[in-house]
Amino acid sequence: MNLLQILDELKHDKYFQDCISHWEVVPPREAVYAEFPAGMNPRIRSVLEKRGIRKLYSHQATAIEDILAGKNVVTVTPTASGKTLCYNLPVVNTVLERPESRALYLFPTKALSQDQVAELHEIVTDMDADIKTYTFDGDTPRSARAAIRTAGHIVVTNPDMLHSGILPHHTRWIKLFENLKFVVIDEIHHYRGIFGSHLGNVIRRLKRICTFYGSNPQFVCCSATIANPMELTRKIIEDEVVLVDNNGAPSGEKHFILYNPPVINKELGIRKSYINETRRLAEKFLSSDVQTIVFARSRLRVEILLTYLAEAMRKVKRRSDSIRGYRGGYLPLQRREIEKGLREGTIRGVVSTNALELGIDIGQLDVSVMAGYPGNIASTWQQAGRAGRRTDVSVAVLVANSSPLDQFIIHHPDYFFSQSPESGIVDPNNLSILVSHVKCAAFELPFADGETFGVEATDKILAHLEGERILHHVEGKWHWTSEVYPAEQVSLRSASTDNFVILDSTDRNKIVGEMDYFSAPVFLHKDAIYLHGADQYQIEELDWDGKKAYAKEVEVDYYTDTITKTDLKVLEVAQRQEEPAGNRAHGEVSVTTLATMFKKIKFRTHENVGFGKIDLPELEMHTTSFWFEFPADVGSRLGFSGEELGGSLRALANVLRNVTPLWVMCDPKDIRTFPQVKSPFTDRPTVYVYDNYPGGVGFSQKLFHLSHDVWKACGEMVRSCECSDGCPSCVGPKMEVGQGGKQGALKLVKWIIGR
Repeated sequence: MNLLQILDELKHDKYFQDCISHWEVVPPREAVYAEFPAGMNPRIRSVLEKRGIRKLYSHQATAIEDILAGKNVVTVTPTASGKTLCYNLPVVNTVLERPESRALYLFPTKALSQDQVAELHEIVTDMDADIKTYTFDGDTPRSARAAIRTAGHIVVTNPDMLHSGILPHHTRWIKLFENLKFVVIDEIHHYRGIFGSHLGNVIRRLKRICTFYGSNPQFVCCSATIANPMELTRKIIEDEVVLVDNNGAPSGEKHFILYNPPVINKELGIRKSYINETRRLAEKFLSSDVQTIVFARSRLRVEILLTYLAEAMRKVKRRSDSIRGYRGGYLPLQRREIEKGLREGTIRGVVSTNALELGIDIGQLDVSVMAGYPGNIASTWQQAGRAGRRTDVSVAVLVANSSPLDQFIIHHPDYFFSQSPESGIVDPNNLSILVSHVKCAAFELPFADGETFGVEATDKILAHLEGERILHHVEGKWHWTSEVYPAEQVSLRSASTDNFVILDSTDRNKIVGEMDYFSAPVFLHKDAIYLHGADQYQIEELDWDGKKAYAKEVEVDYYTDTITKTDLKVLEVAQRQEEPAGNRAHGEVSVTTLATMFKKIKFRTHENVGFGKIDLPELEMHTTSFWFEFPADVGSRLGFSGEELGGSLRALANVLRNVTPLWVMCDPKDIRTFPQVKSPFTDRPTVYVYDNYPGGVGFSQKLFHLSHDVWKACGEMVRSCECSDGCPSCVGPKMEVGQGGKQGALKLVKWIIGR
């Protein structure tokens, strides 16, 4: 049975149709071509023509022209639209014309770096050109590193290696930095929140070193579709940039299906397992030999689905190894083998984490099934884009789970299929992150008096570091004096330098993971169950002063959930806007959190099967917050009792936390909400949303400007939920929220947007 026959069968399948909330047919697109730019070297054209490429897509030609004209460029087009040529061709062209030129490529993952190097090698080999291209990361043999530093025309790496392995040792990379012409940042939408804020500072350090060596590189960036690609790129590179989004790549007809598993308990909002429904749908395609990719949101779910599907293949007399798993933790050679099998068609199915969401070449498959909403629209389209050959029909199915985010998407197809409203947010000037990179920059090169590092207050930061005996000021320069190697102490994935490491006490205290300082009391307290991929560990001891958690591997049928006591104080109001329904504001706050006890929650049934006390210090974090102040008498005006007002505010805070990621590209764990029936600061009922990172990274400020749209989305999420009085898919279970619940949250939203 071919794909069109399967689609026709599904259209007449009552069970399937009852679960469909929307079936979008995206029409095919014809290619839009353009001639090669005039400045393109004939050797490049000759190689491309031998591959059957006689013209470029419109966006490729535009990007190459702008790059060859010396402009910083960000190219924004869908998956599999040939963005790689947008930077490879002008880079290779420049090296052919001026062999001393150098380029630095940054990719978010090592796997993507390896894949892109292979493609670049093919072009260079076909031209028989002396353009040396190397990958420089943690897997690069030491014997090869000296040659890469001196001879590499194109050095392919990742932000972490640039931060800790290249910039601190710039004196070994003189040839690169003296002649650096291009810095390519692929998948720039991936750098948001903390990671993007760190990258902005790494780029500041890179530009500072380039200035020292007399070079001034162009920045060439690529992004998936987001609301603010130019704004995000400008904040990261701190320079003007040209946007290229005239996509000319062709695409076949795509059927995009939103699938909601059936409700099995309407009162509690419980649906059939989305993992089982994903398995059933994937089996349908795979048993008909339709090449399929399945995306799951965790390593554990990847392995579960892989087990189910391998069994299903054996039942229909197909080789079980025709379906493979793909995730972090697999060895590089194994990943290369899987990628090759997918390209050649010998592997018919793959179950992956978002590791295959990025632009690794696996060919174009026929079907993409997503087990759960990937978290943002950009990622969803990238995963869906893994299915779809140039001219053939393809299918993408999004199988929703019961979370509020998934249920909002599944019930609001118009929101999903319109232009993405999500914005990538970064704040390179987050004080904690900024100070960490000022230390790294001072280690690399002394600061001169009057020199700025992104902010005017750089001299105050330098003076503070001198007071800490980290720097020494002499003859107009600030010199590094500490014996500590600063880059080793800074993780690009965390705002705090005080990370805890998790050690496996059953395997010679091997490091199995790390966690930031402010999350440690919640996830690493004594007797907590720490989940690491498919593995379970129980925390035996938390060494608070030594920043170590000792864990033993276990197999249990429950997880732990921590109860915390939180207090919030407003330190400074940055902006405040009075409105008929109340006042909205954002500013700096201090959040004090104390973990008091934990519950043991049984998998699948979510029963409470035990509890324990937590004895750890209280933590204080300074961050940024958005808040909304209701009138003092809103409870009486809406007919709430005191208890109902409290429950309604808690319900609204829960919804707000779940809706925010739809508008700001962040994870639900990146923000926290805090309702108060009478805030000590405002003397009014108030709901706060704060960035869950020291210093904040800009999420709450963005909310201040988007709040009307966000409140509307809150109302739509609650109204569209099929439960009667609150459930985990909207405001939270009534037993946890209390009186007021679903109807109370709706009244508060209507008060805000209806007045």
